Amino acid sequence: MLTPQDELLCHQLPTTFDHVLQSDLRWTERVVMYGFDTTGSVSVMTGMARYPNRNVADAYAMITVGNKTAHVVRMSREIGDRYDGLGAWQVGPYRYEVIEPLRKVRATLGANDSGVALQLDFEGEFPAYEQEPAFFRTRGRIREDARRYYQNGRITGWLEADGKRYEIDPETWWFGRDHSWGTRHGGGGGSLGEGEHLQPGEVPDGVLYYMGIFQFEDELVHFAQRETADGQRWHFEGNVLPKLGSGKPIVPVVDAGHALTFRDDFRIVSGGSFTVRSADERHREFTITPVSDFWPGIAGYDTYRGYASGMWRGESWSDHFVADLTDVDDLKQASMLSETFCRIESAGRVGYGLVEMVFLGRNARYGFPGYRP
Repeated sequence: MLTPQDELLCHQLPTTFDHVLQSDLRWTERVVMYGFDTTGSVSVMTGMARYPNRNVADAYAMITVGNKTAHVVRMSREIGDRYDGLGAWQVGPYRYEVIEPLRKVRATLGANDSGVALQLDFEGEFPAYEQEPAFFRTRGRIREDARRYYQNGRITGWLEADGKRYEIDPETWWFGRDHSWGTRHGGGGGSLGEGEHLQPGEVPDGVLYYMGIFQFEDELVHFAQRETADGQRWHFEGNVLPKLGSGKPIVPVVDAGHALTFRDDFRIVSGGSFTVRSADERHREFTITPVSDFWPGIAGYDTYRGYASGMWRGESWSDHFVADLTDVDDLKQASMLSETFCRIESAGRVGYGLVEMVFLGRNARYGFPGYRP
């Protein structure tokens, strides 16, 4: 079926843009925007996803206030023959627009009965940069084959939740975005059931994945690593990026280490430091002080309150709720992937950033015996 995207001179398959290379139900394309007020207690995570082999497009917005409540609206629709224009996509009252490729995007959630609304105008201050390819097989099957790019920049706009409006001051907000596509594993559609009589997936005895995106006035430091229970690195990426227009080169990160502390209720960072070595032999140490946490699982990255991103909910569907973030038992349903906004100190400089983490099972370094404490 022809779509507006087929007007573009960018085909890479002998088919139309409504198809992808494979029929794997886990194939996902997703955009995410996230940020927080460094002087206050408000953060936002929002985005949308397309599942061409499930015939589903969905979107969400989550505004977290005071580390105590998450105000969430989740929306889904059938793709069918409802293809959007060349630079904008819509799910219910949610709209995502590309204003200038790799520089400016906009997310808007219009009037709805959830009490959650927003307009976010993002402009990149640092270049968009690619993730190292993630390709892994298990038991003869592709477990993950995905690509992603990230970007940090300046945000303007506003948020509304529970009858209160939050005007965004771009001078005090930290903000980033990413765009990913491919066969996913884990939350966000990659772990949804694909039918009966499948061999259960392999469960490692322990895994530690972490990512840091640390922004300072003149540079952005990004690194991510996946480790086994015994600390063996099996996937790594990292870059030190200058501001757009600076004329300075991007410098690869070649190594990263950690000495962290964790909350008592979850394996989520409560403090500590990361050390990073870049290809120019600079060594950086980053001390982190958490400011606030947010929970992608609530918005759809895990199955929560009967729904996860990618699930079929008919031609058009939505729900909304307020989650109590002080209810530990409730959060355990959606706590596999954690996100922590932080104040970052390094060599007398102060910046802000995000620590993303999946920390499960046994870990020799930090003394966790297994999946159960």
